[in-house]
Amino acid sequence: QVQLVESGGGLVQAGGSLRLSCAASGRTISSYTMGWFRQAPGKEREIVATINMNGGSTYYIDSVKGRFTIARDNAKNTVYLQMNSLKPEDTAVYYCAADRPWVVSHTPTWDYWGQGTQVTVSS
Repeated sequence: QVQLVESGGGLVQAGGSLRLSCAASGRTISSYTMGWFRQAPGKEREIVATINMNGGSTYYIDSVKGRFTIARDNAKNTVYLQMNSLKPEDTAVYYCAADRPWVVSHTPTWDYWGQGTQVTVSS
């Protein structure tokens, strides 16, 4: 099993920055695709960004492109989400998730999830 713990959330003014961290334990996640999701009150959870096992391939939802950067440090078993130029619409609970590579090039199943960290952006 993999345990994921997010940190780095908080209250920030519009235009500010935060860096979220996702620390994994239980086993190495070096071969896992990792992702960040978010959910605002009354809205469905949406994917924000993903990163593949070696960091060579990333995905971002259109609304965060150019502002957010996902990165990983496999030596530290940690994934990050650098959030710049934050907007009030970014306010949500942010979740870290891990996709175990059950088979090669499989459809992501997001097998493990953290408890979430609150990000609030004030205007």
